[in-house]
Amino acid sequence: MNLEQLNFHHLFYFWRVARTGHMTRAAQELHTSQSALSAQIRQLEERLGEALFERDGRRLVMTETGQLVFTYSENIFGLGQEMLGRLDGRSEGMVRVRVGSVSTLSRNYQENWIRPLLMDSNVTLTLESGPLEGLLVRLVQHKLDVVLANEPGPSDQDRPLLSRFLGSQAISLVGPADIWKGRTLRIPEDLDGADIALPGPRNVLRPQFDALCITAGVKPRLRAEVDDMAMLRLIARDSGWLTVLPEVVVQDELRSGSLVRLGQSAQLQERFYAITTPHRHRVELLEHLLAGSSEAAR
Repeated sequence: MNLEQLNFHHLFYFWRVARTGHMTRAAQELHTSQSALSAQIRQLEERLGEALFERDGRRLVMTETGQLVFTYSENIFGLGQEMLGRLDGRSEGMVRVRVGSVSTLSRNYQENWIRPLLMDSNVTLTLESGPLEGLLVRLVQHKLDVVLANEPGPSDQDRPLLSRFLGSQAISLVGPADIWKGRTLRIPEDLDGADIALPGPRNVLRPQFDALCITAGVKPRLRAEVDDMAMLRLIARDSGWLTVLPEVVVQDELRSGSLVRLGQSAQLQERFYAITTPHRHRVELLEHLLAGSSEAAR
């Protein structure tokens, strides 16, 4: 049997019976007779070559094959309902929210931002990470609902984009508590010759920091440059070097006391944006989250 031979109408009837667990009730909901419903399910079983239900007294019980088919049919028709809901501007049942984030963005920041979605039992999340341009291509193709970035998306007539400002934070200089506790350092004046780990050249913070050092005539001893914020967090925690990064990256280590903040610079700021397209099928939960984030950033 190939896909062209699969009757999705029969599969839909099976799905409704499996969900209700009752042939008569399913027939009433589908506005058809019980005999017609039974006949359609028998045809599906004949096509598949296996029984989908067996009777336990007056109850219908799915066979092992029936349970497998039901799992797939839940995805098929559940996504169908979700699609129709989105086209109508509604959110019914499980809602899939597809979030992309640039690979240089803090994972802690991402988790903080999506936490309301994590708390909603009706949400299925898809999370992707990568370079901004690749994510924007997928956004325009409606394969993502929103892209989180630390710079606004470049918009033009051929590719209109909406970049919502979500907020900003000062960049911190942190170091291991057992060496630096109780001390403060100026950025960049006190960093000449210091062992330091920095965000990589692709990170929007790096040109800001390099410009400060050049203007001040300061040359730190670069020990690591890291694009991935999760890895930069580990280096900050375990290397013993000073590290320049968004404080949210090491929020847990600062809270526990293994790292200490040594200084901040008002001239170093990371800004956060949520990028969407103006022509999109809106997800109600995501719209509330975007609206709330934009309001909080004012």
